[in-house]
Amino acid sequence: MTTADLFPTLRGLPRVEKLKVMQFLIAELAQEEEPTLQAGATYSLWSPLNSHEAAHKLSQLLESDRRAHNA
Repeated sequence: MTTADLFPTLRGLPRVEKLKVMQFLIAELAQEEEPTLQAGATYSLWSPLNSHEAAHKLSQLLESDRRAHNA
């Protein structure tokens, strides 16, 4: 079935049914866009824990912001 076949049928639907069709299509598109997680799989996750470089950079940014506000 093509969209050309669907359009006349969709036009004939009541407003509530059109909204249901829209919700269905949006959910389908969202599901296709989102990466899916596999059960039992292991995924790496970055964390700033023990990231001394990140802590140092944050400290520098906070210090420069403090200086800018005190100037």
